[in-house]
Amino acid sequence: MLLAAAVILSGCTEQRLFAVRAVAAGVPSLAPFFEEDGSLGTDETKLRPEQAHSGLQQGNTPGLYGGTQKPKVCDVDRLKDFLTDPRNRQKAREWARIVGIKPDRIEGYIDDLTPVLLRHDTLVKNHDYKKGRAVAFDALLEAGIAVLVNDQGLPAVKCSCGNPLQSFDKDPEKISVKFEDGNKKWDGYEKSDVVTVKPAPEPLEQIALIDVDNPDQGINRPVGSTGENDEPFDATKQHAVPRVAGMTFDQASQRLSELGLAAAFSDGLPPGDAAVTGSDPGPGTELRFGEAVTLSVADDGEEPGTPPKSDPSDGPTTDDDPTSDDPTSDGPTTDGPTTDEPTTSGPTTDDPSSSDPATGDPDTGDPDTGDPETGSPTSGEPTTIEPTTAVPTTPTTSSTPPTVEPTSAEPTSAEPTPSEPVTSEPASSAPGSSGAPASGESAVGAA
Repeated sequence: MLLAAAVILSGCTEQRLFAVRAVAAGVPSLAPFFEEDGSLGTDETKLRPEQAHSGLQQGNTPGLYGGTQKPKVCDVDRLKDFLTDPRNRQKAREWARIVGIKPDRIEGYIDDLTPVLLRHDTLVKNHDYKKGRAVAFDALLEAGIAVLVNDQGLPAVKCSCGNPLQSFDKDPEKISVKFEDGNKKWDGYEKSDVVTVKPAPEPLEQIALIDVDNPDQGINRPVGSTGENDEPFDATKQHAVPRVAGMTFDQASQRLSELGLAAAFSDGLPPGDAAVTGSDPGPGTELRFGEAVTLSVADDGEEPGTPPKSDPSDGPTTDDDPTSDDPTSDGPTTDGPTTDEPTTSGPTTDDPSSSDPATGDPDTGDPDTGDPETGSPTSGEPTTIEPTTAVPTTPTTSSTPPTVEPTSAEPTSAEPTPSEPVTSEPASSAPGSSGAPASGESAVGAA
């Protein structure tokens, strides 16, 4: 009886896995929106996946994406010409439907996208074009694939074929990756390093990239540009971790992003008004661009004024506290957290304006659906917590501060669809550490 029960439970576990189709760099799609002949864009096939801080990262995480100063790898003008050609009217309608805009806004929408290269194997909702309709499917894009990202750092278009992309909306720990149709398991693939990207809390004005041809150099790329206005910076420069205890999670994340550091956290994305009780490593610790700082926050049931339980923030410090003269590093006042202050995606970025982040609609299994939904903004509650202690925890991933209610990694609107048993192993989002990407040649557009 026990054996039979174990078999039944094992079968149920397999049925709960979500099938995800592997998409390797440089391998043409079977049913693309745009003929994948290299004229629209090319992938960087020699770029190995990097280890991730963890499986969940926001779109403005410093160093999340890569770039190159070589000629463009995404031909956005050609993509616009194709989608506005009267002969492709039906494709344009479906493309715009997935994106969530009207067909006559396609050109302006594409002009606001930015070409980048994936540095991590990344989960997305991809779309084929079959029999006049966009057909959604969950996909794992290999590092090195060129994509266009929107102003919240979300992959929006696969450059080489023009397929529209949306956010992955299922539990990344309950997936089974299928390597088929020529998409063989690539070198460097590790299920623990798969990344899901969530929208940045505020629209970005520029994106801080790692130069894939020179990992010691960073690139600040203005949103909506294709490389012509890139500004290189030294990615090896060390930045001191600021004192963040007493701030809200939004304030602390913003401060770290301004310094080119990633905010990491434990047990899911905290609310923006959560009281930060400390960091690991502590204030004064020197880190290079893109490295992560784990933020400890007060327990969910803890009142804002409750003293924290431990204080990992009392780490090494320096006389010139990096946040002592910065208004954004001050603790929250009785007027509430400062959620209207702009954030940046790199150490030298301009201040972006605030707006509501948008997310892709959940996959219902219907290939004819896919209109994205938008989240509703929320504001943080004031806190007067005094920093004393915090409990160091194992990092998950973050970026800059969110201004919307966090979403869970557990799927809420899509139930697993029974299907034929899958044979590949489920991927997970265990934390890793950032590495340096390998170099490669690009063919058509800038990333």
